Amino acid sequence: MSVTIPTTPFTDQKPGTSGLRKKVPVFTQPHYAENFIQAIFDSIGDFKGKTLVIGGDGRYLNREVIQTTIKMAAANGFGKVMVGQGGILSTPAASNMIRKYQAFGGIILSASHNPGGPNEDFGIKYNTANGGPAPEKITDAIYERTKLIDRYRISEAPDVSLDAIGTSKVDDMEVEVFDPVADYAELMEQLFDFDAIRSHIAAGFKISFDAMSAVTGPYAKEILENRLGAPEGSVMNFEPLEDFGGHHPDPNLVHAKALYDAVMGEGGPDFGAASDGDGDRNMVVGHGVFITPSDSLAILAANAHLAPAYKGGLAGIARSMPTSQAADRVAEKLGIDCYETPTGWKFFGNLLDAGKATLCGEESFGTGSNHVREKDGLWAVLLWLNILAVRGESALDVVKKHWAEYGRNYYSRHDYEGIETEAANALMDTLRARLDTLAGTTFRDLTVAEADDFAYHDPVDGSVSRHQGIRILFENGSRVVFRLSGTGTSGATLRVYLEHYEPDPAKHEEDTQETLADLIAYAEHVAEIAKRTGRTAPTVIT
Repeated sequence: MSVTIPTTPFTDQKPGTSGLRKKVPVFTQPHYAENFIQAIFDSIGDFKGKTLVIGGDGRYLNREVIQTTIKMAAANGFGKVMVGQGGILSTPAASNMIRKYQAFGGIILSASHNPGGPNEDFGIKYNTANGGPAPEKITDAIYERTKLIDRYRISEAPDVSLDAIGTSKVDDMEVEVFDPVADYAELMEQLFDFDAIRSHIAAGFKISFDAMSAVTGPYAKEILENRLGAPEGSVMNFEPLEDFGGHHPDPNLVHAKALYDAVMGEGGPDFGAASDGDGDRNMVVGHGVFITPSDSLAILAANAHLAPAYKGGLAGIARSMPTSQAADRVAEKLGIDCYETPTGWKFFGNLLDAGKATLCGEESFGTGSNHVREKDGLWAVLLWLNILAVRGESALDVVKKHWAEYGRNYYSRHDYEGIETEAANALMDTLRARLDTLAGTTFRDLTVAEADDFAYHDPVDGSVSRHQGIRILFENGSRVVFRLSGTGTSGATLRVYLEHYEPDPAKHEEDTQETLADLIAYAEHVAEIAKRTGRTAPTVIT
């Protein structure tokens, strides 16, 4: 039996680039999660009798909100809910389930790469029938509904057992608890040459995968160890924990340093990788080389034809605006289009659905293809393994040969986390006001060619997204980009992206931060970061 509960709006439920993210104590306020879930249901159209996929990354509060979502789905008229066993379902696996079983959509409970625990982060996002994150027109409608909501519907049925695979009922709605790994692993076997990878590993190729006590642990354990034959122990931290073991589940050089050190060390594995809280990001490192996400996208695009799923070539490549232009050079040589979009995977959905792009990537450690409508951490790792197995070369050799052919895009991102929001907004507003005056100005050996506030015109549906980041482009091809992140839960994060193109192979072994020194100095000069934020150094450099 369902009931209607009176409620009042909360003023802070505007979704960011990947849904609504707040601290756990915010979500545990009475009616808070229910209001947002009901706002989703009120905004997405006629789903009566249809299927909803539900899952999460296992973080603190995951199980409780899954039970709430199931009961609200029943009360609102869904015909069926499919939920991952134990409440576990990686974001790319959720996208696959929505697409494979033609669900109406899905609700994913995660705050991605943000920490978990009783006082840490939680998130809710809605994915549409194509398996991708809801586009802006839907998230805008959800936000507008949160400002007016006065009731929500929920079943009074008891909790569902999430740990046993099988079906049950909540009122008139069917609930199917499924193996969260099986369908995803089957898809990966269709995309990649598992025989080649398996033989490469059997011949002595050593890999190490850090699941960071997050959702990809069961997936990596099954695929890398059970199906591909990597020795037991190749997958570390494979049990999803509510607080990610007290660590930050963000696969970068700060939070996955132990993996980096192991692969770089004498006698270390040939290849290492890590994924994040909900399984959509990846960090890859070869013995002797850290591979930036921007370079990874470019190298994967140049070699994708070595995997069965992409042997016919790519329709196009898409990258977020702050991502380096390395992929553009690959697209040019392949004779295909390269699309520059705002940050947020939802912007790739139209391009993928329209067949305009096959591979997509973001500098924030996200890479994916048209197999789902989310970035996919383990997919990227498997494509790398497929390429290395077929080429029979080390990751370092593959990277060096790529740079020799295409040139090297020296690239780095400087994050200033937890800045007072008002100060961060003032910094960006001041920069915007100066954009028209920057062209032609000089700083050291740099001359500004143009500067703008990036706006994206979607080539598929004609929609326009403005104010997506400030770009300053120099005559030598270098760039500095400023953007405020929408993935945090407190304060603001200022991201500064720095890029310098170097075509000369003799200069491909320089230190990245030294090579970018003039751009780093310019970013401080033009934005007055220290003066406006009080920060004299970034929180994280990647």
